[in-house]
Amino acid sequence: MGETRIEDLDGAASVPADLLAAFASYERAIMANDLDALDAAFAPGAGTMRGDGAGLLVGHDAISAFRGLRGGVPPRAIERIEHRALAPDVSLIVSVSRFGGGGTGLQTQVWERIDGAWLITAAHVTPRAQALDRSVWRTVGDPLWQGAWEGMLAGLTVAVKDLFAIKGYRIGAGNPAFLAEARAEHTTAAAVADLLRAGASLRGIARTDEFAYSIAGDNAHYGTPPNGAVPGALPGGSSSGPASAVATGQADIGLATDTAGSVRVPASYQGLWGLRTTHGLVPRQGLLPLAQSFDTVGWLTRDGDTMQRVVDWCLSYDGSASTENVYGESDDDLPWRFLVPTEALAAAEPATRVAFEELLARLQETDAAPIVRRPIGDLDGYLVPFRTVQGAEAWRNNGDWVRAHPDALGPAVAERFAAASVITAAEESDARRALEPLAAALQATVEDAVILMPAVPGPAPRRTAAGDRVDAVRAATLRLTTPAAVAGLPSLSIPLLRVDGAPVGVCVTARAGTDIALVRLARRLARATLRSELP
Repeated sequence: MGETRIEDLDGAASVPADLLAAFASYERAIMANDLDALDAAFAPGAGTMRGDGAGLLVGHDAISAFRGLRGGVPPRAIERIEHRALAPDVSLIVSVSRFGGGGTGLQTQVWERIDGAWLITAAHVTPRAQALDRSVWRTVGDPLWQGAWEGMLAGLTVAVKDLFAIKGYRIGAGNPAFLAEARAEHTTAAAVADLLRAGASLRGIARTDEFAYSIAGDNAHYGTPPNGAVPGALPGGSSSGPASAVATGQADIGLATDTAGSVRVPASYQGLWGLRTTHGLVPRQGLLPLAQSFDTVGWLTRDGDTMQRVVDWCLSYDGSASTENVYGESDDDLPWRFLVPTEALAAAEPATRVAFEELLARLQETDAAPIVRRPIGDLDGYLVPFRTVQGAEAWRNNGDWVRAHPDALGPAVAERFAAASVITAAEESDARRALEPLAAALQATVEDAVILMPAVPGPAPRRTAAGDRVDAVRAATLRLTTPAAVAGLPSLSIPLLRVDGAPVGVCVTARAGTDIALVRLARRLARATLRSELP
C-alpha cells in the first residue's frame, strides 16, 4: 500500500481543511481499531445511522456495539475523495479505498458540524467483494451439485446443514478438528437426494453450531453467520448457516435438523418459515446424530409457497397430507381451531405477548377461528428430562471423540458435553419415564386442535449480549421448543410477529403425520392475519 497522504489525494483540495482533518483522523482510527476515537467520530444520539451489506444500524449505541464486535478492518488506503457541500455545516464525502489484500471498497458519509466539531451522522460502507462468507458456508458453488433439470423444485437452490452426507464430501459438524479426521462420504443422504431428484440444485454445505448442540447460532471456530433480518443479532442455531443463507438470498431452501428447536429458532430470529417435521417421517440415513430420540429433519424457506412445494414433494409419498376431522373441512385439512398454551404465553417476553395477543384478536376478527387457552403442564417438566435424555444420547454418539480431543470444542459446547458425560443410566431411565406421559398428553391435545404459540420468547439477542443474558434466553427458548420435540409432533414457525422492529415467529403444532396439511393451514393463517405471507 502506498503512503500517499489523504491531504494530497485528488479531490481533497475541495474539502474544508477542518473537515478533511476530521476525515483523516477517522480513517487513522479505523486502521488502528481505536474504538474510543471511532465512537467520538460519530454523532451521539438515536438518529445516527450506519449501513452496509448486512443491514442498517440506527443509533450511536447500536453502531458502537457493532464496532466492538467487528474486530477491525483489513489494511487499506484511501485513493480517491469526492466532496459535496449539502448545506451550511453539512457535507457529503464519498471515498474509494484499496485494500492491501486486493479489492476496493466505497465509503459514503454525511458529516455535520455540531458544537464546532465535524461528526458523522450517516454512513454507508460498500466493502470489497467476497467470494465466500466462511461464517455461512463451508463450501459453495454455482451450483455445487446440479440436481435434475426438471421437477417440482426445478430452479431452486439448497443450503445443506453440515451434518448430512454428500457423496465425495466430508461431514464437518461445525468443528475443524472433526472435519480434518472425517472421511469422504460414499453416498448422499436420502433427504439431500430427494431434493435433487425434484430439480433443486445444491448451492453448498452450510455451517452449523458444533455438533448441533446449541440454539444461539454462534461458532467459536468459524464465526457467527449474519442474521439476515436484524443486523448485529444472533442468527439462531444450530441450523445457523442454512438459515442465514436463505435469509440473505444465497439459497432458496435450507435443509436442516431440529432436535430442540434448531429449525424453529433461526426461522423466528430471521423471519423465515421453518418446519420441524414429524419425528421419523423424513429418513435420517446419512445424518450425523446428536440425540436420535429427538433428531428430526426440517426445512427453511423465505415464504410459504416454497415451503408448500418442498413438503408436497418430499412428504406426499407417505400420505402425510391426510387427516380426518369432524369440523366439516376436507380430509386433507386440519381443524380451524387453535389451542394457546397458557404456560407459553407466560414464558414469552412482555412485548412478544402484546404482539401475539394482537395477532389473536386479528385472527378472531377476520375468520372467527375458535381459540381456547389451556395449560399443557409446567414447561420445565418437559425441559429437564428432555435435557437428560438428549445429553445421554449426545454423549453416547460423540463422547469417545470428545475425550480424544479435549481442547477441540468451543467453551459453551464443551460445557454441555461435560455435563452430558456424567449422566447415569438410572437418570436417563427416570427421565424417559417422565417424558412418556407428557408426550401422550400433548399428542392427545392436538387430536382436535392446532397448538398456536410464540415460537421463541422474543427477538434475536444482540451478538454483544452478555453471556448470562444469552444463557437465560437459551433456557427460556428451550422451554417453548421442547414440548413438540418430546411428543415428536410437526411444528412450523411462521414469521407473523414484529417486536421492536424485529421478526418473531408464531408456531403451529399439529398431529403427527399431518405435516403437509400443517403448512397449508399456516398459509391460511398468514393470509387471515397479515393479508400477506411476508413478515
